[in-house]
Order: sequence, then C-alpha cells, then structure tokens
Amino acid sequence: MDPRQVTTADDARAIVEQRGLDYVKVGVFDVDGVMRGKYMSRDKFFSALEHDFGFCDVVLGWDSNDQLYDNVKVTGWHTAYPDAMVRIVPSSCRNVPLEGDMLLFLGEFAGEGEGVCPRGVLRNVLGRANRLGFGVRAAAEFEFFVFDETPHSVREKHYRGLKNITPGYFGYSMLRSSVHADFYKELLDMCTAMDMPLEGMHTETGPGVLEVAINHDVALAAADKAALFKTFTKILAQKRGWMATFMAKWSPDWPGQSGHLHMSLTGKDGKPVFHDPVKPHGMSDVMRWFVGGQQKLMPELLAMVACTVNSYTRLIPGFWAPTHATWGVENRTCALRVIGGSAKAQRVEYRIAAADINPYIALACAIGSGLWGIENRVEPDDPVTGNAYAMDHPAARGPPRTLSEAAERLHKSKAARELFGDAFVEHYAATRDWEEREFRKAVTDWELARYFEII
Repeated sequence: MDPRQVTTADDARAIVEQRGLDYVKVGVFDVDGVMRGKYMSRDKFFSALEHDFGFCDVVLGWDSNDQLYDNVKVTGWHTAYPDAMVRIVPSSCRNVPLEGDMLLFLGEFAGEGEGVCPRGVLRNVLGRANRLGFGVRAAAEFEFFVFDETPHSVREKHYRGLKNITPGYFGYSMLRSSVHADFYKELLDMCTAMDMPLEGMHTETGPGVLEVAINHDVALAAADKAALFKTFTKILAQKRGWMATFMAKWSPDWPGQSGHLHMSLTGKDGKPVFHDPVKPHGMSDVMRWFVGGQQKLMPELLAMVACTVNSYTRLIPGFWAPTHATWGVENRTCALRVIGGSAKAQRVEYRIAAADINPYIALACAIGSGLWGIENRVEPDDPVTGNAYAMDHPAARGPPRTLSEAAERLHKSKAARELFGDAFVEHYAATRDWEEREFRKAVTDWELARYFEII
C-alpha cells in the first residue's frame, strides 16, 4: 500500500502491518511551527487510532526554546501540565525515506487543546469556507540559507562568521545548482517520497540561499506540506553536516527570506471562482472582496504571519518585502500580488509572509481574512502600479512595527476573535507578547558597539 492511499484508521493499521513495523513516528506542530513528536509502538499506535493518545500539554505551554510561558491560561504550573489528547490524522501518512520503511503520521490536539492547536485553527477556518460554499487551494514557497556548519559549530562561533555553502550573488545559477546537484537531487527525491513534491527549486541572490515552490494542494494538505518541508529540509542538511535556516532575516547584509503563500477558491462544483474575464484585471467580485478583506485585516492580524521578533527586521523598504498593506497586479513591491491569467492560474500571493511562518497559522490568517472580506463585501483600495515603496499610503494600511504591537492589535481585534475564536486569540497573543519580553532581556552586539564606550 502506498501512503497516499491511506485515508482511514483501517488503512493506517493495514500499511503498518504490511510493512511489519514495530514503531512509527507521530508528530504535532506547536505554536511556533516546531515539530514535536515521538516514536510510538505499533500496539500503542493502533490504540491511538481508536481512542486518541495523551501527549504532555507542555508543548502548548512553552516557546521554541522550551522555556515555559508565564502568561497563558490553557496550561501552566497552575494546571500541573497534564496530558492533552491528540488525534491521529490517518490521511497524513508519509514515508520517511531517511529511515528506510519508517512511516510518519501527523496528529492534532483534541478536547480543550483543539482551540489553540495550529492545525485545528486552520481546519476551522476551512470549515468556514466550506459553509460559504468554497474550497481553498494553496501553496507555499520558501527561501532559506544553507551553511557549511553544524549545530555545534554555530554555537561555538556564537552565530558569527558562519560559512555559507557557496559565496557571492548567484541568483538562478546553473553553475551553483550543478555543482551541488547531489544535494538538489536528495532534496527533490525526499520531497517527492514524502508527498510534498516541489514545482521548482533554484538559487536565489545571496550566498548559499535557495528558493523552492511546493506544489499546490487543498489548503490543509498544503499547510502540512509546508510545515514538513521546513522540518525535513533542516534534517537532510544536518545529516550531511550542513545547516539550513528559515529565519526571516539572519544577516543585515542580505535580503530577508520569504515564505510567500498562494491561494485561490473553488466553488461547490470544484471550479475556480477568482477569474472573471469581463471584470478589471480578470478579478471576479469574489476575488476582489477576498483581496479587500486581506488588505483591511492585515495590520491587525500581522502577528499571525510576522510571528517572531526577527520578522520585523525584514519589513523595510528595498529588500523585496512589503512595508504596507498594499495590493497590485503582478507587482512584487506590494503585500498582496494578484496573479492573473486563466481561471486555473488566477490567484493571490500573500507576500508579507517570511520563511519563519507557522504555515498553519499564517494560512489561517490569509484565508480567514479573505473569507471575512467576502462575507462583508470589502472593497480594496485601488491597485498600486509602480514602486509601492516610493508612495505614501493611508495610515490604516500601516502594519505594526514590532511583535509586541502586533500582539496587542491581534488581542483587540474583533475580526480575529470571530474568525479564530477567543481561546486562540488569547493564547496566541500571549505567546507573542512573551516572545517580545524574552527579546528585551537580551543585550545585542549592536547595543554594545554603539553604547559601550561612548555613552
């Protein structure tokens, strides 16, 4: 049986038995998009397929550095960190080609944890789309830098003076990609084997930076693919003595790393609904309202997309990242790029997202705000033509400039609570506030160089 054929608990049992596996891998994605999981025995896995399984809910209550939040309600010392129930998603079954015949299954939190589970939040948004009569297709593309370093060496160097796998500017370079063709092939083959095939892969401008576009799929599957791609790309790189980073911006000398999201809607008949050849730019009313909702809500929902302190170092003029909630047709200086063409190709690209996104939460934000626009028939501004960086924009289109400001705006957003639920907004905003407070404890190299002697 091929993992792509697995859709039910019976199928999951059958493929494990067919392969004679004593253990499988089970993973969940936390609020930062970090994959947490374990090896699970066959008997335990079979039981979990029927009755779910308990997973310490600390993964809902700590940050990407395993430090405990002091400001969330769903778990903490006050609840004594009990187990939370997790359900197995049989249709998420995948080969793990780096481990022979091993299989991987994703899980998502159930019960009280469901309201703050990233995958669950996106699934609920897609339920809203279904009730409105729409299906959603999506895809992610990522830029990431690769280094000839190890987890030990980067710490020994204090993350300074790192060696990229290649030097210099070499965007779309056949030279660079051919020299490292063995790595490209390993990555391409792994992605195909794990049901996250790539539409394209090439070098970007900068030392050791690559860009990939993952094939589009229904939105929940697209989010699974994006989250797994980030995790297993890092695994593959480390197995060959390299490291990959998906930080929004790892160096002031180079542009940030994007994590652009593409999406479109289909109707109940499965046909695309964004294209109307008689309308301006080929945009149907549905697409125009979708873009209008995304534009209007982007500033107040930004914490769901620009999710780290580092995210905000990327959102500056001239570095291929948007600085305001703008939109345009085939305009890469805007936060929202409408891509026209045929009914099949018509879509919107959510360009404010960086590579550091949690794909589930970012897609929930991008899709949810678009659906809100359709429900409220929100008209977008006139499209931007030319350089959006060089133009003045209304104050309402200005995004938050720090993570703490973004968290506060999300916490106050009525639309966010309507779309994602009070439990998620309270929890997620608190985790972003924590992240900013942790940053404020740091004394940066910039501060030392600027103030140590002269002040």
